[in-house]
Amino acid sequence: MATLTTPGTPAPVPLEVAMSARARRRGLLGRDGIDGALLLSPAGAVHTLGMRFAIDVAYLDRKFRVLAVRTMKPGRMGRPRPRSRHILEAEAGAMEGWGVRRGAQVMVHDR
Repeated sequence: MATLTTPGTPAPVPLEVAMSARARRRGLLGRDGIDGALLLSPAGAVHTLGMRFAIDVAYLDRKFRVLAVRTMKPGRMGRPRPRSRHILEAEAGAMEGWGVRRGAQVMVHDR
């Protein structure tokens, strides 16, 4: 499993990577939570239709710099973000503790 860090992350965060179209479509649907985060790549928009919990969504550019972070309740449609190439999803409130905020650089590490 991969991990992610930012300059403000106290410890590496477990990261699942969804690169296939099928994995991106499924995302966090059908889950009750996630330990760490899910990276959708490539992706420019998300929805929470059918989700069981609220999530933090970080829109990343092609160099993994955070363009915006939003918290989405279940049953919502997210707007596409210009320049967004990747999306990071986690349980609501998690990203603040990891230092994932607008302008932060996200680094993905393979184990």
